[in-house]
Amino acid sequence: MKRQLAEASGRRAEDEAARWLEGQGWAILDRRRKTKLGEIDLVAKRDRLIAFVEVKYRKKAADLDLAIDEYRLRRVAAAAESVAHDYAAAGEDMRVDVILLAPGTPPRHIENAWMP
Repeated sequence: MKRQLAEASGRRAEDEAARWLEGQGWAILDRRRKTKLGEIDLVAKRDRLIAFVEVKYRKKAADLDLAIDEYRLRRVAAAAESVAHDYAAAGEDMRVDVILLAPGTPPRHIENAWMP
């Protein structure tokens, strides 16, 4: 039951992040893209930039700073690299972003969060 609640919460957070990105001029190309190396929550495009976006939701804003770590970012980056050719066929730039969400706070968008 706890897993199902977490899954539902994650989906709502991804929907919220997608709406927020669209409001910032991004087009959502894909959601929950599964790869052999992991899952990418959102794939978004604005101009000539593709962002592979990890979305994290916490019940308290104070917990957001601990929501993402190098291990998780490395997994998202590896997954993104494995499918980048599906989204960046015209030589677009690519990056890994993070969106952190908590009730009562605006989304925190960390651009280019993964720097190998």
